[in-house]
Amino acid sequence: MLKTGMNLLLWADIVTEAHIPLIKDLKKIGFDSVEIPLFDVEDPKKYTWLGKLLKDEGLGATAVTVVGPDTNPISPDAKIRQAAVDHLKKVLDCGAEFGCETLVGPYHSAIGVFSGSFPTDAEFAHGVETMKKVAEEAAARKIQLCIEYLNRFEIYFLTTAAQAARFVNAVDHPSLAMMYDTFHANIEEKCQAKAFESCKNVVKHIHISENDRGIPGTGQVHWDTFWKAVKASDYSGYLTIEAFGSALPNIAAATKIWRDIFPDSMALAREGLAFIKKNAGI
Repeated sequence: MLKTGMNLLLWADIVTEAHIPLIKDLKKIGFDSVEIPLFDVEDPKKYTWLGKLLKDEGLGATAVTVVGPDTNPISPDAKIRQAAVDHLKKVLDCGAEFGCETLVGPYHSAIGVFSGSFPTDAEFAHGVETMKKVAEEAAARKIQLCIEYLNRFEIYFLTTAAQAARFVNAVDHPSLAMMYDTFHANIEEKCQAKAFESCKNVVKHIHISENDRGIPGTGQVHWDTFWKAVKASDYSGYLTIEAFGSALPNIAAATKIWRDIFPDSMALAREGLAFIKKNAGI
């Protein structure tokens, strides 16, 4: 059964008890889940309250994270690759504290770090080796990993659906799948339908994101072909809105938001949810 979600990065890079009213409001307007940013991961107990809240509200939970140059899974340095495993174990521990079902993000390689050339076979092998270890840790915590491919301006290792699917198949672990994001596909793919078709067997999470990161359905993403492909597949997971605004300067800078894309964040959530339900038939 298809379900809906809302990524909280529109409002917070670290979710605290100050966001309880927001989470309750998202439940009231009809979302099935929220997606939690996991960047502060030194103390899993910081998220204990969140687990209780989500259970009380009847909300599911997914999470999103990234890795940097010191925790890069494809680094030629074995110590850095081990640091990636250790860091992602902390992320998973935090997720387990609030009942995270799925951990998404481009944590297959360091975001914003470029080699200046094509990804190499050695990097691919390093990534596979590292993610096998992380997948074992995820399995122990009953969390599904869904790696995300990004566009060429944010990352270089995995930038298409087919590349991400090949990587997932190489890791070959039931706890590792991939996520499909309409924003990145809009930049990198020739066709949303063909891109989704190329990876549909390993997709277990979807981000619904407009080409300008604003209200889904108001931009240039080829939504008709996307929805047709999803409906023709066996996909039954979350359709989670990912949008970015100017409320958080560090996130706005990271996502290159240099102007106001939409007037009101809760209006975006409501309109985006209506768009998903109408097109997905839920």
